[in-house]
Amino acid sequence: MSQDQATIVSSLVNLYGLAIDTQRWDLFDEIFTEDVFANYSESATWRDLATFKRDFAAYHDPFDGTQHTMTNIQWRFAGDTARAVTYGHWRLVRYGVPGGDFWEGQGWYEDELVRRDAGWRIRHRVCRIIWWGGNPNVNETTPGVKFELGVTSLRREADEGRFKFLSALT
Repeated sequence: MSQDQATIVSSLVNLYGLAIDTQRWDLFDEIFTEDVFANYSESATWRDLATFKRDFAAYHDPFDGTQHTMTNIQWRFAGDTARAVTYGHWRLVRYGVPGGDFWEGQGWYEDELVRRDAGWRIRHRVCRIIWWGGNPNVNETTPGVKFELGVTSLRREADEGRFKFLSALT
């Protein structure tokens, strides 16, 4: 893989964390396609960028602070498309919530990227939580939008054929 490819993927996933933590939703225009499919759970799935931005803004607005850290980025390019997987850790802080002020989770993002005239963008994203701790009430800021707090693993997702990045390795 070339340094340019590493920079493309790393820049996109790191810009995502920065966009959320600064609540600069216009940065999503530089990260995702207009027709993005983003699946964070059964009740948190989006099929277009405008709705994704609107809902993320509403969901994140009540937090006093957030921090998203992206690591272990892997990618594979094939012409004008690419697949990537990134480990993530996020902490969400909302002071005064009964039961504690923070919720945090760890998981991964599995992305499909495409080259567009404006550059590379994420067209398809799946986010799954493998661990969480803290007060789950902090996480519930928008009625009807819940990030499922069940635990899964990359091994289970791969064994059940849902972890698509593995096909990019062969």
